[in-house]
Amino acid sequence: MGAGLHGSAGTLAEATGDAHPGLAAERAARVDALVAAMTLDEKAAQLVGLWVGADASGGGVAPHQADMTGSVPAWSDVIAHGLGQLTRPFGTAPVAPVLAARSLAASQREIVAASRFGIPAQVHEECLTGFAAWQATTYPTPLAWGATFDPDLVEEMAVRIGTSMRAAGVHQGLAPVLDVTRDYRWGRTEETIAEDPYLVGTVGAAYVRGLESTGVVATLKHFAGYSASRAGRNLAPVSMGPTELADVILPPFETALRHGGARAVMHSYAEIDGVPAAADPWLLTDLLRDRWGFEGIVVADYYGIAFLQTLHGVAGSRADAAGLALAAGVDVELPSLDAYGAPLVAAVRAGDVDEALVDRALHRVLTQKAALGLLDPGWTPEPADVEQLVLDDAAGQDVALRLARESLVLVANDGVLPLAPGARVAVVGPLADAADAMLGCYTFPAHVGSHHPDVPRGVDVPGVASELRRLHGEVTTARGCDVDTDDRSGFAEAVEAARGADVVVVAVGDRAGLFGRGTSGEGCDVTDLRLPGVQEELVDAVLATGTPVVVLLLTGRPYAVGGFADRAAALVQAFFPGQRGGQAVAEVLTGAVSPSGRLPVSLPRHASGQPGTYLTQPLGARSGVSNIDPTPLHAFGHGLAYTSFAWADARALDGDVWPVDGTTRVAVDVTNTGDRPGTEVVQVYLHDPVASVVRPVVRLVGHARVDLAPGQTRTVEVEVHADLASFTRRDGTRVVEPGDVELRLARHSADASHTVPLRMTGAVRVVGDGRHLLSTTRVLDPTRGR
Repeated sequence: MGAGLHGSAGTLAEATGDAHPGLAAERAARVDALVAAMTLDEKAAQLVGLWVGADASGGGVAPHQADMTGSVPAWSDVIAHGLGQLTRPFGTAPVAPVLAARSLAASQREIVAASRFGIPAQVHEECLTGFAAWQATTYPTPLAWGATFDPDLVEEMAVRIGTSMRAAGVHQGLAPVLDVTRDYRWGRTEETIAEDPYLVGTVGAAYVRGLESTGVVATLKHFAGYSASRAGRNLAPVSMGPTELADVILPPFETALRHGGARAVMHSYAEIDGVPAAADPWLLTDLLRDRWGFEGIVVADYYGIAFLQTLHGVAGSRADAAGLALAAGVDVELPSLDAYGAPLVAAVRAGDVDEALVDRALHRVLTQKAALGLLDPGWTPEPADVEQLVLDDAAGQDVALRLARESLVLVANDGVLPLAPGARVAVVGPLADAADAMLGCYTFPAHVGSHHPDVPRGVDVPGVASELRRLHGEVTTARGCDVDTDDRSGFAEAVEAARGADVVVVAVGDRAGLFGRGTSGEGCDVTDLRLPGVQEELVDAVLATGTPVVVLLLTGRPYAVGGFADRAAALVQAFFPGQRGGQAVAEVLTGAVSPSGRLPVSLPRHASGQPGTYLTQPLGARSGVSNIDPTPLHAFGHGLAYTSFAWADARALDGDVWPVDGTTRVAVDVTNTGDRPGTEVVQVYLHDPVASVVRPVVRLVGHARVDLAPGQTRTVEVEVHADLASFTRRDGTRVVEPGDVELRLARHSADASHTVPLRMTGAVRVVGDGRHLLSTTRVLDPTRGR
């Protein structure tokens, strides 16, 4: 057995009549022949994964203890009929990259040899903040990507991530997360890009383009609605109407498919109005495939098919769950075989599940494997130059540093920043010099390394105080308190350090973890938006010294800082900025780098009275019919620099008429009026005052970063198609309606000082699939003409 696909005279050649695949048509024919030749057991084997971990000796992978079943399957039994996917061989335990790659290659050889057709497994890994492998570069979290407003740099990061994964023998990455932030209390807020669907779409599509350009399959998740759970609780029910789903939740996925080219989608754990995503044929087939034209594979979020039985209660058995998911359009069960294993096979043989559904999923799985070259006779499991495999190199660290720099948001500053040369500086707080303050939940050190405390972190992650000491000189430090305990015994030391300084930086925020083992991350939801533990009390104690205070927030979500913000000299927000984040923070504090980040989520003023985002209808804002004022302390898109900018001549370039089926162009001149180089971020918001359904007050439809030298002027020109003014009506149709609208060229979502009034003309137009999703932006030098 097993010479098969990659041997000298395998069964695949007999089934297809062609042992030398070349063109796509030939591969398609090979897939058809395989589907026809396989037994039911062989078919089902291609629809499941197996969670494994690489052996530290390089000798192979071993099945991972199944969290749901508590059992460890026998490797030889699992691969006897083939195997669809290998789950996280690098991301389960800390194993040196070369040895892990050897282990993976050895296991792939075993898979090929064990089954009749010798088809290798497709290998997937987490890659949200970099390849989730030991000793791999750790990049900033997605919330930090959003803060950059820089899709090009995010794409560059994704190229680095994909290149390292491809070099290790990995075929698929489980990223990006395209959930739009709806409730900051949700623990996975750190994994989201922003609270705005347009920004999530532009940045998410860029990540997909970068990863896919390396040949690695990008997986969009979580499709759809996961982030809109009630009260921000993980896996809680979602209360959402069809308009919010269509206009807020779905657009980033459509954008990433059409403008990124993603080849995989992961279903959400969410159930919307009683229908779990994993059992929703409208979502996974009618919309995703029939309307949007998706041709890749849909994979289960881990244990999501079993959850149809154990959590949602829409299936009475694993076999029932398998039937529901397969009919809905879930092609592959991850992380391990459960419902799609023996239960599915038995259900098909009993006539309870149509084998045609198995064939449908199998065809998609094999088509993707063919595209990855896994069905080619010349395929080999060893990546080229595997003995020189390095996952954390200078190029990756450079991208990580640049991304961290651009993600830091200077929220407020009375002039204390940048720090004056020679100033006596104290850095206090639980995150003063903490490496973990830089790392999100899905980084390898937080996600896996925390279970191996005796193993080194694998990458160098300097803290803020260490880097500030290197750049600025002597720095006094004091911990003050922990992130999430009520121990105040260190307050006195922190207060003393503050009194002896000219400026004190108070570093407070989160510790990423899983399921309650951190203050941010999957399953680490909160009831309100107060800083964890007694950190706010520490900030108050330091503020009381009278020493100018810079509050540095190193967090995975926005926290309410309105209780002390007006007493702080400066406020800097960082969202888990990655392994070079400490350096980036120190550079911004000292002025070596000018801050250019913008808030991807609003900063709330109060711990309660939120968590509504900026994307709200009029009655979601402050009004005379409620005593609660939800106005944020700082709005989505806000951010300062170490220079000043003047905006002038906001104008319509095509007149004030905007056809309901056409485009319009608006422009504004931006000048750096200060004495330092700086970056301004021009944001374009649509305001539609009258519509047939209640619309958000404003919503983002364009953005551009503008780098300016002192005295330099640039013209930002944005072309917006009328499709971006469309919305979904109660009957489910998407329309553009005529009438008066405004395009606001703005510094942030609450800025209406640069408004271009326009009148949309024509009849109500129904917008079909294939609509324009992105605006076009140009940055011009007005002194050179057009």
